[in-house]
Order: sequence, then C-alpha cells, then structure tokens
Amino acid sequence: MWVAGFSIDNLSLMALAISIGFVVDDAIVMIENMYRNLERGMLPFQAAEEGARHIGFTVVAISLSLIAAFTPLIFMDGIVGRLLREFSLTLTFAVLISTLVSLTVTPMICAHYIRHATSATVTRFDRIVEDWLSGVLAFYARTLRTALEFPSVTLVVFLATIGLTVTLYIKVPKGYFPTDDSGFIIGATRASADTSFQSMLELQQKLADIVLADPAVAGLGSVVGSGGGPGGQGANRGTMFINLKPSEQRGHVSTEVVIDRLRRALYPVPGIRLFMFAAQDVRAGGRPSDSSYQYTLTSAELGLLQKWAPIVAKRLESVEGITDISSDRDPGGLQLTLSIDRQKASALGVRVQDIDNALNNAFAQRQISIIYTQRNQYMIVLEIDPKFQVDPSNLDRIYVAGAGDAQVPLSAVVHASRGVAPLAVYHSQSFPSTTVSFNLLPNVPLQAATQNVQRAAEELHMPEGIRGSFDGNAGDFARTTGRQPLLILGALVAMYIVLGVLYESLAHPLTIISTLPSAGLGALLALQLTSTPLTVIAFVGIILLIGIVKKNGIMMVDFALDAERQRGLSSAEAIFEACQARFRPILMTTMAALFAGIPLVVATGPGTELRRPLGITIIGGLFVSQILTLYTTPVIYLLIDRLRQRRARDRPKLSASG
Repeated sequence: MWVAGFSIDNLSLMALAISIGFVVDDAIVMIENMYRNLERGMLPFQAAEEGARHIGFTVVAISLSLIAAFTPLIFMDGIVGRLLREFSLTLTFAVLISTLVSLTVTPMICAHYIRHATSATVTRFDRIVEDWLSGVLAFYARTLRTALEFPSVTLVVFLATIGLTVTLYIKVPKGYFPTDDSGFIIGATRASADTSFQSMLELQQKLADIVLADPAVAGLGSVVGSGGGPGGQGANRGTMFINLKPSEQRGHVSTEVVIDRLRRALYPVPGIRLFMFAAQDVRAGGRPSDSSYQYTLTSAELGLLQKWAPIVAKRLESVEGITDISSDRDPGGLQLTLSIDRQKASALGVRVQDIDNALNNAFAQRQISIIYTQRNQYMIVLEIDPKFQVDPSNLDRIYVAGAGDAQVPLSAVVHASRGVAPLAVYHSQSFPSTTVSFNLLPNVPLQAATQNVQRAAEELHMPEGIRGSFDGNAGDFARTTGRQPLLILGALVAMYIVLGVLYESLAHPLTIISTLPSAGLGALLALQLTSTPLTVIAFVGIILLIGIVKKNGIMMVDFALDAERQRGLSSAEAIFEACQARFRPILMTTMAALFAGIPLVVATGPGTELRRPLGITIIGGLFVSQILTLYTTPVIYLLIDRLRQRRARDRPKLSASG
C-alpha cells in the first residue's frame, strides 16, 4: 500500500478487515493437508514436503482465481472505479503475500514445529468438537451418496438456484452508496427571488433559532447572500452547516431521523425553505443543488426550457418516495430596463459610452485608484451613496456630460421600466438547463425513486426539443447499475480463463464456476432479510463471493483429478472421496471468511453504514453456498465428465466415417 501511494481510510481499512478471512485460506488448506499426512504415519519433514507438493497447485489456483475476480473492479472507470481501485488492489496485495507465505513459511513451520498428529493432552472440549465434526462428516457422506444416486434432483435444485438468483437480482431494491450517519447536515435556504438581503437575514435567523432548539443539534454555521445556494447567486439563498451531537448524546438517533424532525418543525415558517441532506464522503459531481439527487432538463431553446421547467418541478412534487423538491430556477427576480432615447441623447450631445460610464461609476463599485502607504495599501472604489441605490427614482440624481460640458440628468435621455427575469440562466455542455433536485424519504431505495421520477417525466410527454436526465449521484447510480451485470460477467470470464490455463481444460473450470449461483442467492436473500438495498458496496461483496466460494470447487476437483490420474479411481469414486477428504478444509476456510465478515455487520460508530452491506452479503453468500455446493459440485463434476467421455467416444466414430 505504501509503494502504491495508498492511505489508511474507510475503503482500505474495509479491505484489510475482510482480507483476514481470505489470507488464512491458503494456510488452512496447506496445514490441513500436511496434518493428514502426519495422521498417516509420515515424519513431520516428509509430511510437510509431501503436503506442500500435493497442495501447492491448489493454493496457486485459489489465489490466482481470487485475484481474477477483482480484475473488473480494478479497471472499472468513473468515480466508483476510482474508489474501489484502492479497495481491490489492497485485497490483491494481501492475497499475493499470503500465497507466498503459505507456499514457503507455512511448510517450514509445519516441518520443524509440528511433531505429533494429536496433542498429548486432549481436553474434553477437544473430544466434543472432534465427535461433532465426525458426526457431521458421516451425515454428509450419507446424504452425498443419496445425492449422487439421484443426480436429476440435484440438477433441478441447481437450476432453481440460478433462476431464483436472477429473479432476486432483478427484484431486490438497488441503491448507490449507503447513507453514512456523519452527524453533519448541509442545508440550503431559499426565499422568493425578490427578497432583499436584510429580509433574508431575518428569515434565516428564524430558521436558525428553530434548528438550535432541537435537542440533537450541537451548533450551526449560517451564510446568507452570494456565498450560499447553487452557484453562489443572489441574496435570496443561503447555506447552513448543522453539527449534531455525538450519537450517544442524541439517543443514537440517526441523522436522517433528525433531518425529518427538523423538516416538520421548519415547514410552518413562511417565506423561506430549508433543504437538508446528510453530508456524505462520496458526491458524484453534478451541479451544486439544494438536495442530494438531481434531474436536469436541457434544451437549445431557452423559451421551451422556461415553459417546461416549472411544469416538471410541479409534477415531481407529487412523486411518491421523494421530498425536498427544489429547482435552481429563480424566475421572479426584479429587473429594471433602461431604454436610451437616442434622438434626444444626440440632440443634447450625450454619448452612449458616457451613459455606460455613469452607471458603472454609480453602481458597479468601480476601482479607480490605489493609495500606497508605508505599511499598507488601500483600494479606492467609486460609487454613489448607498441610500440612493435602492430606488430607481434616484436615477435623476445621476448626470452625464453633454454638449459644451453641460451636465444632463440621466432621466432626460433614459426611460426606465420595471419587470421580472430569471436571476440566472445555467448551462450544461453549453446548452441552457434547469436542475430539479430532490431527497429520498426514509427507507425508500434510490432505484424506486428514480424510476418514479422517470415515469412522471415521461407522462408529461415533453416535446422533442427538451431532454431530461439524472445527474450527480442519481446519474452515476444509473450508469453503475447498468454496468453491474457486465462486471459480474467480466469476473466470471476472467476466472474461467485463469482456471482454464491452470487446468489446461475447458470443462473443469465450469465445474468450479458452478459453485457461484448459490453464493449470489445467499447474498441476495441476506439483503432481503435485513431490508438492505443492493448498493455499490453490497455489489462488491458479491464480486468477492465469486472469488471466495470457488475455492470449494477447486479443492474438490484437484483431489478428484489426482485420484483419477494417480490411483486409477473412477470419476464417481474420486469425487466422492474428494468431497469427504476436503470437507474439513472447506468448512474451516468458509467459517474463517464468514467470521471475518461479522465485525463489519455488528460494528458501531462512524463509517459502519458503509461497511455493513459488505459483511451482510459475504455472510449470507457463504452460509447458503456452503450447504448447496457440497452437493451440487460433485453432481456437476460427474455430469461434465460423462459429457466429456461421450464426446471422446464419438470423436473416433466421426474420424472413421470421414
């Protein structure tokens, strides 16, 4: 990590925590195989040497296929890709180093420090555990023999697992990143476009008093005027930074609950709105807005945009599952239009440039000089008295130079008319645009909200000249969700290629990959049971499961192939013996990875919301896959072996007929 320039942060810590369950896999497999040799009567050095030679290929296959599963995450683009690259590479570093240690240091320790197959002092607890494991293994052997005798039933279960996994993936609610309970709220205030700075100051102070009265609030910072709001425009917008008390002092009430409570308390205040969202570590670009998620309307015709933008914003107010709907469009700004009477100006000898200069001197805070002193310098700004800047009738007090240096009042050559106009016109990729932002109601997944917004916009049947799309977090969520199936496919293809090269076979990698649907099913069921959406972090957990669960198939297939080649066993006898011999290391490695995910689920404190979905998917996926793959993998192995043998028998017939 130091060489790669990484730091210790939430993502790298999450990778280090979850890698604890991965890095011990290789050592468990290596030590268990050497221990079996000791039980057969071999000397420690011979047991270590023979065990390392026998299991070394298995360790390499497990590690390389695990790294292959990370490959799509490493080369993923966008903000999500840049975030997950550090996570994926940290895991890759850990796996590579653990593989090296397992192939070198672990056999050396076994050869020199493990002297006996069993301890000289066996406790009652040891006997209980040994009896329990022996009973479980005996039960597994009986049920496995039944499954091998009726392979069609097991195949039906396997196909049902695939179908149920696909169905759950389609139906499970999807989200972006988990909402982090940061204890910090960002709020954007907004009043009418014609609100003055003084009025805005009074209105925002009323909101601040109500916010400070909430028992969960520790303090706040408030900004009014050009420093607040989207783009920093206008005196009718402002910003609030609300700091909450520590979770223990506010009764472990989440930030989202506090926002919902403040929203109800602030709504009755007339003339101003406060839009709030919990500050997050990840915000995927987009325009600064009042709420977390954005829907942007773009059109080359400004008139068409000004017509449809308020219609869309009004329609979104009735969309189910969203709140705090706000638009960056301020159409009601006061505008004073000055029309020059060019004929009268020409008769009086007044130039248009002089009129511009007079207005510039009066209202633009024009810098005309700098006074330098020994210790400081002072900017000289020219303007009229501020008390004459608030009423258009005071234009009579401004004079311009006419013919013969005569002073002509501005009102003599200019006609003033009042009206309204937007305070600003924003652009996206050089086209005029308006952004409508929104927040989610509690327990509403982002996928459901975006689908409702998209459906509402389509029901309006906007003309061809205007286009709507999601931006910021909502837009990146849509792009990321669309790429998830491709990422899973990429992980499977990368793993298949690696295993195909290692085994020099196209059939055996299929047996190993057949273990993966059960892991996906377990992960999705765990998300459903815990009411957790399929966020980016939960999806990363599914990718990790692809790399973890396949080790069960690798250990079985390796042992079975060795038994067929070295001892001449049939495929059925070899896979049955492999399942029994590899039952304990499969159980140990699965339990190690499963227990490594428990701290991610039960931990409390800042940042736990980000890590919890990863632990849920890993625990659920490992639990279900441990049960199903012990039966489906040997059946798939025999099925593929029979198909391969049938193809080998048919090949000479085809050659003879040719």
